[in-house]
Amino acid sequence: MPTFAYTARDSSGTVHNGSLEADSEATVARVLRDRGMVVSNIRRVRGGAAGQQGAKKGFQFSFGRIKLSDLSVFCRQFSTMIDAGVSLVRCLAVLGEQTPNAKLKRIIQDIQKEVEAGSTLSRAMQKYPKVFNNLFIGLIRAGEVGGVLEESLQRLASFLEKDLELRRKVKSAMTYPIIVLCVAVGIVLALVTFILPKFLTMFVELGMKESDMPVMTQMLQSFSQFLTHGWPLRQVYIGIGIVVFVILWKAFTRTKFGRRIYDYIKLKAPVFGKLNHKICLARFSRTLGTLLVSGVPILSAMETVAGTVDNDIIGDAIMEARARIREGDRIGDPLQRSKMFPPMVVQMITIGEESGSLDQMLEKIAEFYEQEVDAALASLTSAIEPVMIVFLGGAVGFIVVSMFMPLVAIIGNLSGEGGGGGGGGGGG
Repeated sequence: MPTFAYTARDSSGTVHNGSLEADSEATVARVLRDRGMVVSNIRRVRGGAAGQQGAKKGFQFSFGRIKLSDLSVFCRQFSTMIDAGVSLVRCLAVLGEQTPNAKLKRIIQDIQKEVEAGSTLSRAMQKYPKVFNNLFIGLIRAGEVGGVLEESLQRLASFLEKDLELRRKVKSAMTYPIIVLCVAVGIVLALVTFILPKFLTMFVELGMKESDMPVMTQMLQSFSQFLTHGWPLRQVYIGIGIVVFVILWKAFTRTKFGRRIYDYIKLKAPVFGKLNHKICLARFSRTLGTLLVSGVPILSAMETVAGTVDNDIIGDAIMEARARIREGDRIGDPLQRSKMFPPMVVQMITIGEESGSLDQMLEKIAEFYEQEVDAALASLTSAIEPVMIVFLGGAVGFIVVSMFMPLVAIIGNLSGEGGGGGGGGGGG
């Protein structure tokens, strides 16, 4: 049986440190509460089989992926049960049983044990920062302090649903162009790899030299030879080069400097830069408004928003604004100086701050930019479709013309030779 070290206070306020053998932390907490003590901390210090099971369990946590939709459903169901008067531990037990995601199920069960042992819900969730971000923890903590946990969970569920809807719109808008691009590349590679070499062989057999072929045909021939010759060694090198490039790029973007460069490119890229900027502004407004309406202090809310806006350039502007707010400035002035926030956003935030309705103004800003994102995605999709069709038609047309130009030249030479032979016979 494992051994747990504990720290607890008795009714007189005296702190006691000791250890107990029990099957779980919840059992230790129950024993200490029966003794009239308030638990401060419990940790496992020894336990053979149980410790090994715990290690295996922790190892299992590294597998699987928790989607945004899983967390959204979790928050919505959690808030419904809390609002119905179900106890916190019972809610976690039910959610752990009915959650289809295996990884989330294990995490909920571990959080349940932490809560049974006397920990708060927000503190138990802090053990999993990759699952529950700062926004999640901040809203849960605000709900616990204010005694309105069900409202915080409802706001969190609404926020996650809005964020999920925005992500789905972006993905659905990009699906069609990506499919068309993949099909176009596949068709071009098939023509160059399998069809073009047969035509080139036929041209040589008909007596045309490679140096006499049109420039377009020679370009395609060089590209075809690059793809087909040296197989599979050259293709393996190309594949390794692509993999190495991707790994180096990901490692570069994980650094602070690389992340800033990547985020700057995302904001300044043609067409997609403005779209990404609008998405960041919508996320900023929605997150900050949700935190403020939940009772989170403005400085804590700004710090949380800077980490969840998903862009270091805008995040640094928010943190600079937070520093100025701490020194007594208004919110709008430092945001305006950063030049990352349009005048309309700054003015609405300023008006909201002056009128005491900042959360409502942020909600309106979020709705406005979400509509802007919808319109931008619709126009982008309608513009990309003809561009992709023209690209596919141009690529295929280039290949067809390059293959038929030598054929036309060969037919012309054969006709000329036939005509010359006929003229010689008439002279005899």
